[in-house]
Parts: sequence; C-alpha cells; structure tokens
Amino acid sequence: MGGKFNFDLRSDDWRRKLPEKVIIGRSELETGEHIVLKLLAYILLFRERLEFSPNLHDEDIPLIPGMVQLDYEKRPALWVECGECTAQKLDKLAVKAHEAEIWVMLRSPEAMAELIRHMTHAKVRKNRYHLAAFDAVMFDEMVRLLHTRNEFYLVQAEFEPPTLQFDFNETWFDAPFYWEKF
Repeated sequence: MGGKFNFDLRSDDWRRKLPEKVIIGRSELETGEHIVLKLLAYILLFRERLEFSPNLHDEDIPLIPGMVQLDYEKRPALWVECGECTAQKLDKLAVKAHEAEIWVMLRSPEAMAELIRHMTHAKVRKNRYHLAAFDAVMFDEMVRLLHTRNEFYLVQAEFEPPTLQFDFNETWFDAPFYWEKF
C-alpha cells in the first residue's frame, strides 16, 4: 500500500538549514523502515535539490534511487540507496552513475557488515561507496513512532565522531551511527 508521510522539520545544526516540511512518498513495496532510512539519509546528507525516489527518465540508468541529487545537467551527483540492496546492483550503479557519490543507508551495523561481506565476495569496485548504519534500538523505536504526520527536531548530526541528537515525535534520541567507505 502506498502513502505519504509528512515531516515538520526544525534544526539547530547550522550546517543543515532544513526546510520546514518534507513529504516522503511510499511505494507499494516500501515499509516504514524505508521511510525512516530516507528521513535519516535526508538529515545526514542534506543539500539543496534532494529528491525522493524520482524516475530519472534516463535509458542508461534504469534504476530508481531511494534519494538523489541531480547536477545542473540532470545527472546524478548523489545517489542514496535506503535498505537492503545487492552487491550486483551497487556494482551496476557505479558504472551507470559513475560520477555520483554513492551512499547506502542500512538499519544496523550487522546489516552493514553483511553487505560488506557480499560486496567483498562479489569484488565490487573499491573506493566508490559510503555505507551508513544506525543503532538498531534507536532505529526500531523510530519505526514504531512513525505516523503519517511527524515532527523532527535536529540538534546535532556529526560525522566525526558519528553522532545523532534529535527529537522525533516527542521522543529524544542521542545515539551514534556508523559509517565507512568501501
């Protein structure tokens, strides 16, 4: 079942001047986990012109991203996969969107370790991917708190050391996240 999730956003992080509102649509195959991953990706990787799951209308790139930022020539500059994806898809993506910064957002460090094992086994290109994973307890709680209308208040999002501090639907979170380059 498809649907829309509204997020009222506020930020105290001077590097992330978030818009007041963002709407994330859900396709029939997506779960609440996908929506939370998209939200966290949006917060962590925030930049202008981010789009959720657009059809790129590009025969050379038949894939649909979880989130993308296009450059001024309509080519992917940032490509974000949210949730499970195969090493083969990532390898194909590195060829098809060869200039894009590629991120994969995962629900837990265990999911990230599993993907790294698959990528190593499949011998995908090195130094092309950024992988991020979240504290499993925090992530599961966010999925439970997800509604069609949501409030998100960002206090801090740092990559060094990886830290997230925010309020989501009146629940405070202060947790690390994990990321590495592959």
